[in-house]
Amino acid sequence: MIDLVHRFIIPAAYAVLPPKMASANASALLIAIGLQESGFQARRQQFGPARGFWQFEVSGVRGVLHHPKSRAAIENAIVRLGYGTLVDEDALHDIAEHNDILAACFARALLWTLPGTLPGPDELDVSWALYERGWRPGRPRPTSWPANYRAAWAHVTVTTPGSLSA
Repeated sequence: MIDLVHRFIIPAAYAVLPPKMASANASALLIAIGLQESGFQARRQQFGPARGFWQFEVSGVRGVLHHPKSRAAIENAIVRLGYGTLVDEDALHDIAEHNDILAACFARALLWTLPGTLPGPDELDVSWALYERGWRPGRPRPTSWPANYRAAWAHVTVTTPGSLSA
């Protein structure tokens, strides 16, 4: 599933987001977060409200929709994905459960709102701190993060055609 996400879903999200949002660092972090949140197995949180591979709650959708750094980008992506000017947070939350591209757009846009640059392959502690700050996991699993982050970078480094800058 990681290959599908990396080769098709993330590039499709980048295609409807501003070009400056596409990078190897972003791709690796998106893969690591997807592995951490859902293992790319569940689009609906068991016994919880989160949706999509990146496990967004309505408050996360709301935050991305209203943040000054992400608002225009996500609204444009929503239009480009065929949802018109839909900004209903509950509806978009429901749609993201079944539209992996929209879910990836929300995840990338959330990363865009966080201060600083995205971490590289050797910045494990920085990447964990960024994930915690953005996703605020209710049950953080810090022992799972190193393997997920390394797997994401290994995949991106081996399978990224051309070069995406950080």
